[in-house]
Amino acid sequence: MLNKAFLEITNVCNLSCSFCHGTRREPKFMSVEEFTRAVSKIKGNAEYLYFHLMGEPLLHPELGAFLKIAHEHGFKVIITTNGTLLRERADILLDSPALHKVSISLHSFEANAVCESLESYLSGCFDFCRKASDKGIISVMRLWNIGGLEELNGRIISAMHEFFDGDTCEPWKELYSGYRIKSRVFLEWGNLFEWPDIDGKDYGCNHSCYGLRDQFGVLSDGTVVPCCLDADGAIILGNIFEQSLTEILNSPRALALAESFRQRNVTEELCRKCGYASKR
Repeated sequence: MLNKAFLEITNVCNLSCSFCHGTRREPKFMSVEEFTRAVSKIKGNAEYLYFHLMGEPLLHPELGAFLKIAHEHGFKVIITTNGTLLRERADILLDSPALHKVSISLHSFEANAVCESLESYLSGCFDFCRKASDKGIISVMRLWNIGGLEELNGRIISAMHEFFDGDTCEPWKELYSGYRIKSRVFLEWGNLFEWPDIDGKDYGCNHSCYGLRDQFGVLSDGTVVPCCLDADGAIILGNIFEQSLTEILNSPRALALAESFRQRNVTEELCRKCGYASKR
């Protein structure tokens, strides 16, 4: 069994971040029937279910139903969001027994004309993290912009101290990738990286990946891809609405790709053009 399944409930986003690859695919919201079929096939093949590959999952009108279905199938759900809809969708998230973790990409703010002030945006994100902690849900606030636009980081960190320091008398605990701010609330640093693009830079073949070793992805139309960075479905392994997941993950293309990762000799064109994998 793999660890993570990335199930893209929508490829639509309410922002347009400079650091995000975006997708050329047709906009789509997965239906409840499609989601149920996909989840039933993923069950037993992954422990954690991510409602994300591209798109903003909090946009989906059936978010509450999806969380309920995921819980009925025994999944721990992880959501990655830009944070702009957390106030609006907080009750649905916080009331779900399936929700394990929410990752909030705070670096989304600096690349967008968000229709609210930084203070209002951060207040909504921080308030959610505090409530999630009380519910036993992990929150990870991401600043994945090292090497890119970092001028707002100081203001964001200062606002975090002002909001959270009264919650505990303990100082923030430094971790390898950031800080533990309080119980189940974290700040995570990350380098800006280039998304793999079929027309991008070729990094060669000598690298590996978590794809098909730790994770796989399912796009909103059911297309199965090897990892969470295949934004346009360049490496199609099959379709979960038409085949069993066992058949797909044991297809010649999937097995060859997994073996190429083990041998550090990738042959798929998109994988050769992945800056993230080239660092593995």
